Amino acid sequence: MSFNSVVFLFCFMPLALGLYYLVPGRAKNAVLLLESILFYCWTGITWLPLIAVLIIVNYIAGLLMQNASKASVRRAVLLLAVVISAASMVFFKYTNFLIDTINQISGAGLSSLTFLDVLPLGISYYSFKLISYVADVYTRQVEAERNPITFATYVILYPQLIVGPIVRYRDMAPALHKVKGRCTIRQAEAGAVMFVFGLAKKVILADSIAALWQDIISTSEGIGLANASTPLVWLGILAYSLQLYFDFAGFSEMSNGLSLMMGFECPANFNLPYISASITEFWRRWHITLSQFFRDYIYIPLGGNRRGPGRQILNMLVVWALTGLWHGANWNFICWGLYYFVLLVIEKNFLLKYLKKGRIWPHIYTLFFVVLGWGIFTANAAGAPLGLLLNRLFVPQGGISALYYLRNYGVLLVVCCLCSTPLPSWIWDKTKKVLPLRLLIFAAVAILCTAYVVAATGSTALYADF
Repeated sequence: MSFNSVVFLFCFMPLALGLYYLVPGRAKNAVLLLESILFYCWTGITWLPLIAVLIIVNYIAGLLMQNASKASVRRAVLLLAVVISAASMVFFKYTNFLIDTINQISGAGLSSLTFLDVLPLGISYYSFKLISYVADVYTRQVEAERNPITFATYVILYPQLIVGPIVRYRDMAPALHKVKGRCTIRQAEAGAVMFVFGLAKKVILADSIAALWQDIISTSEGIGLANASTPLVWLGILAYSLQLYFDFAGFSEMSNGLSLMMGFECPANFNLPYISASITEFWRRWHITLSQFFRDYIYIPLGGNRRGPGRQILNMLVVWALTGLWHGANWNFICWGLYYFVLLVIEKNFLLKYLKKGRIWPHIYTLFFVVLGWGIFTANAAGAPLGLLLNRLFVPQGGISALYYLRNYGVLLVVCCLCSTPLPSWIWDKTKKVLPLRLLIFAAVAILCTAYVVAATGSTALYADF
């Protein structure tokens, strides 16, 4: 977490929750909207007009589609709303990438737009929330929201603003319209536990194991990737895989926990993806809300698997190219998306039936290709160019040994691996009937997290960059 995030965690969040609990039911959405706007503007108000305009456009689009009797009018409104939301995200995220690509191909020497160096906060997430909303209104899966405050609250809800998850309006609408009894003691307790355990994943596990990868790829404070032996590079990319998982899963649980404390039961974004026995299963467990968005709003509207094998492969190509591109404006992300496209095509057409029959080797196969995929994913990071990384991974060569790092990080690696399995949930469930033990575990984790947060003012949310 950055220093601003620490200030928010220890100052803003308790005050925000306290005020939210104290106000009457009819005022809760208005208070939550004001708190979300304050959080959005925490580091500046530059992009506040952008999200305000997008909220207004999609709010009006929903009402127009709800009331229009002609299908052609409803389709035109949907298309316009989706184009505006998607175009804003494309412009802010990819304009400089396009300029750089043109310069590299043609040597045109076009100047990048410096005001786009800092992206609007959360644009990748709230753009998809808006698109899913107007699409669901168009297909009559939900009724258009008539209260502008309620709609704006859904879009800009601060727990989901930075790193999601991408929660659909239909999942939040019942609670948004609940005036009495929105927040229960049971929800507050479960939300607090989810939030603290998510925080532990982020600040204790992710931030700690991140030091191993940084020690390997950093040329200023570490050894540099070119000096690492092949076993050490594999150890490092494994550490990065664990860091990315605990960072993103931790923030997703913090978001859902905080939302639950407010009375919103949101879908889980992760389900132990590293225990998967196929790449297909992995993507049912990793970033679940993003996978569902692309399935429901891109893959199925394109025809899914209903128009023959050739069209299915084309649809998958589109989805996975967009999945890679969504994560960032860089060719390594596009390559990463296409990498998974190839793996999934192979599985669906040949390998999956054999994977279902195996026991151990499908898990090894999945972990190998997932970890290798994270190497492609991080290839734009300073000190880890893809060519050098692949060379050190697959051309056996000497260098600084992995033994020193195993001595320093071995226990942490084992803890991280165990925490990516069902074991922690199993232990927590076993303590269900022993309330004093549960309270002791919760208090110990909360205190430990507090100590780590105070000491980790230079850390950031890794997935917020994507």
